Amino acid sequence: MDTLQIENLNVNIDGKRILKDLSLTIPKGEVHALMGPNGTGKSTLAKILAGHGDYEIGSGSVRLDGEEILGREPDEISHAGLFLAFQYPLEIPGVSIANFIRAAIESRLDKNETLDATAYYHRLYEKMDLLKMDRKFTSRSLNEGFSGGEKKRTEILQMAMLEPAYCILDETDSGLDIDALKIVANGVNLMRSKDRGTLIITHYQRLLEYIVPDVVHVLWDGQIVKSGGKELAFELEQKGYDWVKDELVVACA
Repeated sequence: MDTLQIENLNVNIDGKRILKDLSLTIPKGEVHALMGPNGTGKSTLAKILAGHGDYEIGSGSVRLDGEEILGREPDEISHAGLFLAFQYPLEIPGVSIANFIRAAIESRLDKNETLDATAYYHRLYEKMDLLKMDRKFTSRSLNEGFSGGEKKRTEILQMAMLEPAYCILDETDSGLDIDALKIVANGVNLMRSKDRGTLIITHYQRLLEYIVPDVVHVLWDGQIVKSGGKELAFELEQKGYDWVKDELVVACA
C-alpha cells in the first residue's frame, strides 16, 4: 500500500505514557497537518518515526508502503524513504552543505552507480534558486551560524534533493518571519506530488495558510481526538485548543 500507516502506537519516556494508541494513515498524494498544544506528543511522534532511540515503544506498528520501520535505525528509515525536517536542525562544523547532501544521495546509490558532479551541482543550484538561497551557501558548514530561516530553508533544500516518499515537517514554521515562512512554504508546495505523502506538525495555523492541507488532525494528550478538512485549522485558530478540551469533557460525561 502507498501509505505511511501508524497503528495503535504507544510510547513511553521515563515511565510516562506520551503516545496512547495513536493511529494515523497518510497516503501518497496527500498533505496532512497534525496540530495540538505544546506537550501533547507532536514532536515525540516525529522523533519515533525517524528512529529516535530515547523512547520506549510499548506497542504498535509503523509501516512505510507496507514495510515495518518501527524500531529500525535512523539511516535505515531514511533509506526506506522517510525524511524528517527537524524543529531545531543540528550544526555540523567542517561539513559543507554541498558535501553533506552529496554524501546523503551517494549513500542511496547502488554499488555500481556514481553521482555525476556536474548534474548534481546543476540540480542543487536549481533548488537553491527556488528557495532564494545564495549559492555561496554550498561551501558553508551545515547550519553553523545560520539564522532560523536559513536553517529551515536548508532542511527543505535537503528534502528537495533527496526526494523522499514521505516528508515529516516538525514545527517548520518555528522562528520564521513572514517572508521566510512564505519561501519555505513555496518550497514544500513545489514538492507536492501524487508520489509523496507529507505530515506537517505545527502548533499554529499560520503555516497552513500557505501550505493548504488535505486533512487536519488534532493531537491531545497523546491521542488524535479530532480530524477534518482544512477548515478545522481555522476553527482552532479562532476558538483555541480549550474548545477541543471542552468537547472531550462533554463527550466523556
